[in-house]
Amino acid sequence: MRVALYQPDIAGNLGTILRTCACLDVPVDIIEPCGFPFSDRSLKRSGMDYFDQADFTRHADWSTFLNQITPESARIVLLSSKASHPLHEFVFRKNDILLFGSESAGVPDDVHQRANERITIKMKSGMRSLNLAVANGMALGEALHQTGQFPE
Repeated sequence: MRVALYQPDIAGNLGTILRTCACLDVPVDIIEPCGFPFSDRSLKRSGMDYFDQADFTRHADWSTFLNQITPESARIVLLSSKASHPLHEFVFRKNDILLFGSESAGVPDDVHQRANERITIKMKSGMRSLNLAVANGMALGEALHQTGQFPE
């Protein structure tokens, strides 16, 4: 299981996700450019003392990220408010990559189309989206639960 973040906009959300993933022993792929200056200092502030425990890889762009994975070994599961398949009905696999778009724009159409699966977290009518770090925690928790990958 991995988490991938497509061009995150808010350092605090990235720091929170890095902290969550460090605690749950899940690697993170950060697909740049980020919407903020990427620095250890800005991330350490939000990730606190968990930052040094985070397993993350920075990718210069979407193409670079894609070159690091093979379709046979990993399925890209995009979390999107535009998807129709609900998170709570989706069946995860151990090697899935949970992909999240930027807070302001999500992902472009080509990234949306490249995803193997597209799922959404159902919300009350009229609501646009959840906070990125909250959505990550909900989806990652469900995925780890289903696949039995919570740390011992």
